Amino acid sequence: MLGRQVVERLRAAGVGARVLSRSGRPGTVRGDLLTGEGLERAVRGVDKIIHCASSPYRKTRRVDVEGTKRLLRAAAGAGVSHCVYISIVGIDRVASYPYYRVKLDAERIVEDSPVPHTILRATQFYDLVLMAMRFVDRLPVMPVPTGFLGQPVDSGEVADRMVELALSEPAGRVPDVGGPEIRTLEDAARVYLEIMGKRKRILKLPFPGKTARAFRGGALTCPENRYGKVRWEELLRADRDANDGR
Repeated sequence: MLGRQVVERLRAAGVGARVLSRSGRPGTVRGDLLTGEGLERAVRGVDKIIHCASSPYRKTRRVDVEGTKRLLRAAAGAGVSHCVYISIVGIDRVASYPYYRVKLDAERIVEDSPVPHTILRATQFYDLVLMAMRFVDRLPVMPVPTGFLGQPVDSGEVADRMVELALSEPAGRVPDVGGPEIRTLEDAARVYLEIMGKRKRILKLPFPGKTARAFRGGALTCPENRYGKVRWEELLRADRDANDGR
């Protein structure tokens, strides 16, 4: 989702990009953070690394934490001068959520590595919100958590920022980036139905617990850093028009 757009922008800027991929598809270096396969070959002769890989659903700690450690160990041995790492806004404020604890530990691996680094935290991508909307849109009603606040951002705008950082000097932890608006999931669902021309009831579900309370409190937002310009409505209209043209 993000890495592909980063590569496109690097190449558009005339910067050579070597892609590490588990698939080994043409034009990539086959490798795997989980096993360490191909990492030394991938970083050989490389000046900078933009690290966009994550495995949120399976073997997360082994990939995100141990895999990042393997990658940076190989990078240090190859003399890589800069690693730019993408992380998530609010992970230190929602320690009750397991994936965020892993991402925070991965950040510490990056910070402790001898490879100079830049860490950028971004809010959730619109792409992920849209995937969630499409999933619940299959149901007779659209269930959404009550009061969850988000500040989604366009993944292409985050890719722009990642490339900008990669072409600059290592800067440590840089200011977070988020989208132009903070809104609830209920509102995002309402706009989705309206733009897609659907009539369906939104079912608001109360969620208990620390994690839900943090989400309702805006832990995943950065209101002081409204970096993105693309609005949810714009993304939905573009997606609708693209699908209508198929």
